[in-house]
Amino acid sequence: MATQTKGKIGVLIEEHFDPTEYKKFNEYFPQQGYEVEYISHLWGNSSLTFGSNPENDQIEFHVTVTTEVNDIDPADYKGIICIGAYAMDRLRYQVNVKKGQKNQAPAVAFIRKAMDAGNVKIGTICHSLWLLCADRDLLTGRQVTCAHNIVCDVENAGADVVFDGDVTVDLVIDDNLITGKHPGVVDEFMEAFVVEIEKTEKAQKVAV
Repeated sequence: MATQTKGKIGVLIEEHFDPTEYKKFNEYFPQQGYEVEYISHLWGNSSLTFGSNPENDQIEFHVTVTTEVNDIDPADYKGIICIGAYAMDRLRYQVNVKKGQKNQAPAVAFIRKAMDAGNVKIGTICHSLWLLCADRDLLTGRQVTCAHNIVCDVENAGADVVFDGDVTVDLVIDDNLITGKHPGVVDEFMEAFVVEIEKTEKAQKVAV
């Protein structure tokens, strides 16, 4: 018999994803009652298999994805997370580009819809804010945190990176956007993500 879940958390993923985050997502979210569904652009294939970022020349994890980002509605998810490491840079790739035209990569188009979906929580951690940097409209005026490596990219995209002295803070919550600094704070990030989802759920029930 299938176990009833509280809903789905979609995780955008591609090659070179962060292994720590992948492992933790698969453990923590199901324990809290949420199904984890991995999403990517499959380039016309029924499935694609991606490997994690190598550590000590070893690829520890592989994930086979069957959910095409073009075929889903963000509103069907409680939250969407962009996994860290270099996966999100790959997902903002466009085959063709036109001067002055916004990024049309499928994952970027999807995250635009997700950001506008109201009650859908959006999470990024470490380098994964790179995906949102593909469109200044997604980050302009938003308070965020990220890995030190991409601070300039994020600031150039219009975001307000929050600092604590000479380092970026561990976690920032700005409305529906939850950002974490790096995999070292993944536990805090996941806990906050679930709290934000359930806070919205509670508010909706009270309103009804």
